[in-house]
Amino acid sequence: MKVKDLISGLDILEIVGDTLISVDQMTFDSRKVVSRSLFISAKGIEDDGHDYIEEAIKRGAKAVVHQNNVKKKANGITYVKVVDSRKAIGIIAQNFYSYPTRHLKLVGITGTNGKTTVATLLFKMFRILGYHTALISTVENRIDDKIYSTDHTTPDSITLTSFLKEAVVMGVEYAFMECSSHGIEEERIAGLEFVGGIFTNLTLDHLDYHGTFEKYAEVKKKFFDKLPENAFALANADDQKGDYVLSGTSAHKYFFSLNSSADFISVLKTKLIGRFNAYNVLAVYATAVLLGVPKDKVKKILSKLDPPPGRLELVKSKKGIYGVVDYAHTPNALENVLKTLKGLKEKNRLLITLIGCGGDRDKAKRPIIGEIAVTFSDYVIFTSDNPRTEDPDVILSDIVAGVPRGAKNYECISARAEAIQKACGMVHSGDIILVAGKGHETCQIFKDKTIHFSDLEELSRYLI
Repeated sequence: MKVKDLISGLDILEIVGDTLISVDQMTFDSRKVVSRSLFISAKGIEDDGHDYIEEAIKRGAKAVVHQNNVKKKANGITYVKVVDSRKAIGIIAQNFYSYPTRHLKLVGITGTNGKTTVATLLFKMFRILGYHTALISTVENRIDDKIYSTDHTTPDSITLTSFLKEAVVMGVEYAFMECSSHGIEEERIAGLEFVGGIFTNLTLDHLDYHGTFEKYAEVKKKFFDKLPENAFALANADDQKGDYVLSGTSAHKYFFSLNSSADFISVLKTKLIGRFNAYNVLAVYATAVLLGVPKDKVKKILSKLDPPPGRLELVKSKKGIYGVVDYAHTPNALENVLKTLKGLKEKNRLLITLIGCGGDRDKAKRPIIGEIAVTFSDYVIFTSDNPRTEDPDVILSDIVAGVPRGAKNYECISARAEAIQKACGMVHSGDIILVAGKGHETCQIFKDKTIHFSDLEELSRYLI
């Protein structure tokens, strides 16, 4: 494909060299450059692609898209300077794969909590309706029954667009996609054309990345600001930021609510438990209706859908003990899950919670997690989540710092498997164990290794 066609639509500041040359592939990873490649140098969280331009050229790059100045330019190489090279990745990917979102209906879901549940339920519903459907989520990426592994809630632009191109080739008509704040801020969704966007809620999370709650909200708003006029923008009217995130959109605005007047206020029958899931289900209902599905048909399908993996996933022992695995890893999500489970357990029965916090992530929420866990549980075992490069014991100390003074209903066991085993030995018939934070995940990440680990598997092993 000619370079001039790949860079169409970019905010170009300068071109040096011949844009009529052809390249066979594009990448922003210098290690993946091969002969006749276009290399896009973009600044990441840890590395700056501009530092690898010379390496990319040595590996066979014939053209370079860059944002920063390149002092030493090689002969015979085409250089394209742009305003934003991260955004350029998405647009170049769209040009390379012929804008796949113009050939299907893509709906984006954003918010702190509920994205996976909403996206997955929509995927399941449209499959039942008989449509070829795609899902891009934290848990998995899917095209109909074909499952693809996923490393990020929102994949990089090239991986994402390649996936959507494959979806189009396979006849997909609808795609439902989680749009994380990181993915929006880093322009991973640049160039995608959405027919609709959903805002679930906004609570404390990712402040290590965004800095402040206000900036976090601004990123969510940015997604809706870019929706086209013919799209729909659907928001939770009961959330403090519901009005704000839609304040700058040109799309058709709609709201759903459990508390007040809104476009969608239906009470719906569902297998999912908890008030927070009532919001998720209502968002799914509203979206399906906005996409043209008859209301009665939506309600009928919704009543039969199961929750996604790792979202209030239940294990029941022969002795009548309930084990619950949930992805709740933010203060709001944890409180919602604990209140739901506390309302379900029988009088004089125990609710035991196991939870930790991820390393190299928002430290401000750790003491809040500690306070909420101890306040709404009968007993808590604080344990490791994904420590990453941090000392697990330091993370536990940060969590315990938030425990109310005088509270004695907790302990710390760093090894997660040991913590689950201990909890399973403390319970009797009617008691509930919540293992929170990792949900569907099947690995645990440490500084020097990554091991296989599944909360569901461990609960099943020890909960007899």
